Amino acid sequence: MHPPADPARVHRFARAERWVHRGTAALMLVCLATALMLYYPPLSELVGRRRLVVLVHEWCGLLLPVPLLLGLASRALRADLARLNRFTDADRRWLRAVRRRSYDRPAGKFNAGQKLYAAWIAGAVLVMLGTGLLMWFTHLAPLVWRTGATFVHDWLAVAVAVVLAGHVWMAVRDPEARRGMRTGLVDRHWAVREHPGWDPQEERRSR
Repeated sequence: MHPPADPARVHRFARAERWVHRGTAALMLVCLATALMLYYPPLSELVGRRRLVVLVHEWCGLLLPVPLLLGLASRALRADLARLNRFTDADRRWLRAVRRRSYDRPAGKFNAGQKLYAAWIAGAVLVMLGTGLLMWFTHLAPLVWRTGATFVHDWLAVAVAVVLAGHVWMAVRDPEARRGMRTGLVDRHWAVREHPGWDPQEERRSR
């Protein structure tokens, strides 16, 4: 990918990364919406056709890892996954700065909060997928396991909804971050202020 013509903007995300984010977000939202239809009585009565809602929920849940798996073909995505998987001293300083409400928050391309969120949501999706399969294919495990899987699946879904709401709230408060995920480009001054340890030239080398 060629560098942007506008020197005030720098590349942050490749097209493949943006589509992985959109695809995963769409599947996750459908899973949460259908879960709400299944477990919230007023919506259950309004929607009806419970079996269709269950099928949509099951298949969207099963497809959740697919956008990421397809996106692994992107060199840029693999590079960002490596960054997200690396917790450094700068990330620990970022967390301490947040606790102290200090604005001296060192961060590379991703800050510590984004890394923790990515790790948490990845783990949650795997647990949701595993417990969902036990609930879907009843012959895979005895009743006591399925009962436990249902309990974990339901309450973890509530936790996922709360964490995702926080994620959306943070995105609403940062229009430049949203622009980066929408277009792939961000303001250079924003990048220096929010991610001082990030070298945008790495983006060119990872494409």
